[in-house]
Amino acid sequence: MMQFRNRVEAGQQLAQRLVKYANRSDVLVLALPRGGVPVGYEVAQALHAPFDVFVVRKLGVPGHEELAMGAIASGGVRVLNGDVIEGMQIPDDVIDAVAARELRELERRERAYRDDRPAPDVQGRTAILVDDGIATGSTMKAAVEALRQLEASRIVVATPIAALSTVGEMQTAVDELVAVMTPADFGGVGRWYEDFSQTTDEEVRDLLERASRPSNPT
Repeated sequence: MMQFRNRVEAGQQLAQRLVKYANRSDVLVLALPRGGVPVGYEVAQALHAPFDVFVVRKLGVPGHEELAMGAIASGGVRVLNGDVIEGMQIPDDVIDAVAARELRELERRERAYRDDRPAPDVQGRTAILVDDGIATGSTMKAAVEALRQLEASRIVVATPIAALSTVGEMQTAVDELVAVMTPADFGGVGRWYEDFSQTTDEEVRDLLERASRPSNPT
């Protein structure tokens, strides 16, 4: 079974499949924190593209938190899953309460990661959305819908590893999906990395700071 040594190697391999997006003024690389950030950083460096995080928080159904009734994302976007909300008869005040709690965490992460720098403007741009792996794709789908609301002109989902069962569904939601591997026998993202240690807030901050230096693309 092929494994990536770590997220850095995974990002380098992923970047090789995205070379057609290199040196383009309309391209922006966005990573889902935290694990997607080391991968996305390598992609952005290879493509000479601006790099930032795109923070997404799932809105879990109270008592069934693994079930998403929606999500919120960078840029003030809120996406709701009408089927879940109607099927479980979730009232508006419950949705608002969960969204308010998750908004506090989203804002905390935004401050922790980028201080006072504004969220990236994706309108009219090609957004390459990166994560370290895609299992069910629920968070990625929410991020894609948020980028649609923010009027990105083209959305490319890029990941080193994605479950084959998710790829087909994801491809219909985006302009392009790029993955290094799409195994049918998935078994979880961590299975495909020798080193799958947790990425910290400090590492995210460091990579964003490095990406913003004048010697790097900005």
